Amino acid sequence: MKRLAAVYAPDSTGGIRPLGDERVVEGSFVYTATHPFEGAKKYYSGGGGLCSTVSDYARFCQMLLNGGELDGVRLLGRKTIELMTTDQVGNLLNNSGFGLGFGIVTKLRELGSIGIYSWGGFWYTTFFIDPVEDLIAICMAQLHPDGAATLNSRFGILTYQAVVD
Repeated sequence: MKRLAAVYAPDSTGGIRPLGDERVVEGSFVYTATHPFEGAKKYYSGGGGLCSTVSDYARFCQMLLNGGELDGVRLLGRKTIELMTTDQVGNLLNNSGFGLGFGIVTKLRELGSIGIYSWGGFWYTTFFIDPVEDLIAICMAQLHPDGAATLNSRFGILTYQAVVD
């Protein structure tokens, strides 16, 4: 557990507090800061429970941006990446669709490019890949529930404002 990043939850004063080993109950949903390493291991989800280092997550994103290849090794087929990153369901939320694995920007609403693909995680983590700009952006905030936090909604704008050509 020493390699797990600290995670945080809102406190009663409007700030945040680190979570220890205690169980957190949100209605019928129960979790801990050390899931999936400790506990009953009863929450099975194909899309949940990923634990990674930031550097390995960045390498995963680089492989996606490279069309399925990393360090000269093909890990996923080019067509697989194309299916994963192409809208498969049509307009869901006015500006986005969904590929076979990621949210897809289909209509530009702020800084960025059409075709950005992204996903978020339980601990207020998010990433996006902009193939037009050859850009990977990863934010690991380690907070749940997010309460009134606004970092994720500002993360894309802050990223593009930092781009210097």
